[in-house]
Amino acid sequence: MRLLVTGGAGYIGSIVAQQLLARGDDVTVLDSLYRGHREAVPEGAAFVEADLLDPAAVGAVLDGGGFEGVVHFAALSLVGESVEHPERYWRGNVVGALNLLDAMRAAGVPRLVFSSTAATYGEPAVDLITEEEPNAPVNAYGNSKLTIDRMLADEARAHGLAAVSLRYFNVAGASGRLGEDHTPETHLIPLVLQAAAGTRPSVAIFGTDYPTPDGTAVRDYVHVDDLARAHILALEKAVPGRHDIFNLGSERGYSVREVIDTARAVTGREIVALEEDRRAGDPPQLVAANARARAGLGWAPEKSLEDMVRDAWVWHQAHPGGYGA
Repeated sequence: MRLLVTGGAGYIGSIVAQQLLARGDDVTVLDSLYRGHREAVPEGAAFVEADLLDPAAVGAVLDGGGFEGVVHFAALSLVGESVEHPERYWRGNVVGALNLLDAMRAAGVPRLVFSSTAATYGEPAVDLITEEEPNAPVNAYGNSKLTIDRMLADEARAHGLAAVSLRYFNVAGASGRLGEDHTPETHLIPLVLQAAAGTRPSVAIFGTDYPTPDGTAVRDYVHVDDLARAHILALEKAVPGRHDIFNLGSERGYSVREVIDTARAVTGREIVALEEDRRAGDPPQLVAANARARAGLGWAPEKSLEDMVRDAWVWHQAHPGGYGA
């Protein structure tokens, strides 16, 4: 297929683009490079530096390009920033997505796979989060992604778009030369590995009094390679006139202490962990049910937490300062 990957210079987008190229697809990456990295664009992909907030530029890319589908990653994704500056998220995520849909409609592009998020569910007090869980975002990031999900449902009904939203939980790991390089870094596994490498003195454990087996918060982790496979399956399974939503998780939660202990075992390094108070809004447990993804996409995660930490550690050692080093 001829495909456009928006945000394909970012962590997950670059790895999905790499997998698409590996299976023989014709891939164009569109990225503003605001938080992406030109070095992350896979070899073999065409690259266009453009911002989704520039409708003329987006239209120029799609018009006459013969694209058969779009995989949409381009977004702002810092929860804290979204609380402090919600307007950035409504504009960057929602307006950007609308510009993309307008350009796709004008160019007759028939399918879209969207990078959604578990943040649409908010803080549900359930053991396993299904797609039927009520949406109750607690920040502008989750609200903006949920708004786009709803836009896609309307677009599918009105204009026949084949649309799939994939709701991620926690993504980790690396894939060959492509890995996770965020500024600022907010994800647990990269922060733990920075502590293992000595580029930060310690890692914080926020809350040790949760109602979980070891008192620390529990999250569901999926390897980025497994996650990327789901996007390819979603492109193949998308149905014209329908918007489908799938959770991407493992149905297995790991506590913060378990992640740190796994990193100690994988790296062979002592990792200093400092206990701090809970952060406001951090639920005790977020774990995904994945029965719908298994049935509807034929997808299931294959790689373990150890695989995620090991692959991320190898990438971190090869790129101690990220892509810019």
